Amino acid sequence: MSHLTDAPYDTASLLGGLDLARLRHTVHSGATLSLGRRREHLAALRRLVVEHEDEINAAVTADVGKPALEVRLTETWTIVQEIDTLLAHLERWTAPRTVPVPVALQPASARVHLQPKGVVLVIAPWNYPVQLLLSPLAGALAAGNTAVLKPSEITPRVAELLARLVAKHLPPEVVQVVTGGVPGTTALLERRFDHIVFTGSTEVGKVVMRAAAEHLTPVTLELGGKSPTFVDATMDATVVARRIAWGKFVNAGQTCIAPDYVLVTSEARDPLLAALREAVQEFFGADPRTSSDLGRIVNGRHHERLVGLLGGHGGEVVVGGEHDAQDRYFVAPTVIADPYPSAPLMQEEIFGPILPVLTVADAEAGAEFMREREHPLALYVFSSDEKVRRTFEQRTTSGG
Repeated sequence: MSHLTDAPYDTASLLGGLDLARLRHTVHSGATLSLGRRREHLAALRRLVVEHEDEINAAVTADVGKPALEVRLTETWTIVQEIDTLLAHLERWTAPRTVPVPVALQPASARVHLQPKGVVLVIAPWNYPVQLLLSPLAGALAAGNTAVLKPSEITPRVAELLARLVAKHLPPEVVQVVTGGVPGTTALLERRFDHIVFTGSTEVGKVVMRAAAEHLTPVTLELGGKSPTFVDATMDATVVARRIAWGKFVNAGQTCIAPDYVLVTSEARDPLLAALREAVQEFFGADPRTSSDLGRIVNGRHHERLVGLLGGHGGEVVVGGEHDAQDRYFVAPTVIADPYPSAPLMQEEIFGPILPVLTVADAEAGAEFMREREHPLALYVFSSDEKVRRTFEQRTTSGG
């Protein structure tokens, strides 16, 4: 099978005492069928987040460079809200449902009973290292499963902290954590799970899918891509620019559903560019380097990649463009007007605070531009024209 690495490794030592049999026995014994037990597990997970929020925030800020308010907004508070929603609806969502049967099977009756799948493996990325590890865990626990968590090795402080907190708040027969790098993930993928949840790059997603195929394991993948945005002159440029700037520059652009590039009609181009310039200054000040609201790039490799995208694009830098590897891998919020469509900036997912803005004739031209590329994870349309909105609904395909 395909591995994340071809280097030799000792599976037992890499997995740190992982006991899959124990996790599987918990489900097979029926211990997690009780809604009361599931609520206990969800409540314990909620306490983990609430009682240790300051520690979690500090670890994420240290590993990713994310401002504390962003950590609360996009990581800890999101998890708590999800757990509260699961607790509020758990009984209704898990209740048996009566369904009709074909005439040939009557007078039989039928009901759907939802059952736990078993042991769920959650592999989390580095950009939202807490939310994208613990939110899938909340869903798995609500469904009566047990879980193995694999935090990202790129966020070692978060990984060490969560391994300690999970062991403190949840029993080892329900949740276990495996830390470490690529060899550990490779070793994990050789084991049989009942479901795998992976968030990350398309290339690693392919590796996860190939590994899962060896055991015919169902997989939930959330992968990245170049998520486009369309803007026309029917919208208020100031409102649109503020919304795009928020979505693009939160977490320093390191968000899988961030607007990757903007397609704008010629009438809306100049007002939008001016409004984006104003929005960046409003959000981050005249010198974003000193702003407490702007995150940093996670490491030197990603910083170098982004700096490379800032050259040879053929467009006009409307705002930003500054960068400094010594300042915790700083890259300023940057807007580039009309780069070459063939430039690397427009060929690979940016995953950073750089926003290309390209001029198109109309909605049809924008939809055609999107169709010529891979299906994106998300698509954003800013238009009050119902016909334009339908064009993108009907003529393009995206994840959201």
